Amino acid sequence: MSATLPSNAQVIKPVTSGYAPANGINVYYEVYGQGEPVILLHGAYHTIQTNWGQLIPELAKTRKVIAIEMQGHGHTPYSERKLTRAALASDVEKVMDHLKIDSADVVGYSFGGQVAYQFAIQSPDRLKKLVIISSVHKSEGWISSVTDGFKKLKPEFFTNTPMHAAYDAVAPDKNKWIPFVEQMIASAGQPFDLGDENIAKIAAPVLIISGDNDGMDKIELAKTYRLLGGDVAADFQAKPASRLAVVPDQSHVSLMRQTKTILDYLENFLSMMN
Repeated sequence: MSATLPSNAQVIKPVTSGYAPANGINVYYEVYGQGEPVILLHGAYHTIQTNWGQLIPELAKTRKVIAIEMQGHGHTPYSERKLTRAALASDVEKVMDHLKIDSADVVGYSFGGQVAYQFAIQSPDRLKKLVIISSVHKSEGWISSVTDGFKKLKPEFFTNTPMHAAYDAVAPDKNKWIPFVEQMIASAGQPFDLGDENIAKIAAPVLIISGDNDGMDKIELAKTYRLLGGDVAADFQAKPASRLAVVPDQSHVSLMRQTKTILDYLENFLSMMN
């Protein structure tokens, strides 16, 4: 959780950045490059740069990249507004409205992947393609050691970590660190289920990327892929639009460091014709 990008990560400046009014809060965003829009949703406790700093320079060569910092994260101020996946997904839509983007591809990592799933469910007309990186649509998607670990989290576990330093570097109010972490811990400890029936209704093509040892229950992952139309005998019938990639020798944290691997999957999938 406390991992950040290697120090040699390339950093480029956004074309524009700012805040979009969204459901009672102001959500920070950065825009890079030109082309078809792709929205990036970071993991818990991350900022745009700690999560996506290595991928953005590559994606921005051919795409308009919109990176968002969700409620309480990074530049986006802490809020006592109830932290729900539905609210965060609605915030994404408000940012799109602010930037006059009708529809976009959406990529979410970890907690951001949960929000991306929720966005696909509640705003299907705004979604082109969906990419989920090491994330689940319900608590049962994690193995038990992960859900048990969520229940044991304490704010002091994050003190003086790289995540804490990244927060202090950009947060509008550094004094909100503890309330922010407490809010996130409370969310992580609360079981959730976005509904198998809702996942099955996602019409957009979906790419799921998982590490082989990233904490995702691979039996549940296979079930999710089936809900999306996958796990067929493609030699005997048409291949599904959705795809599944399990990257070997990767944990939840190390997976996001495999820039070339993830970029290859993203570029191939996002360029695919619907």
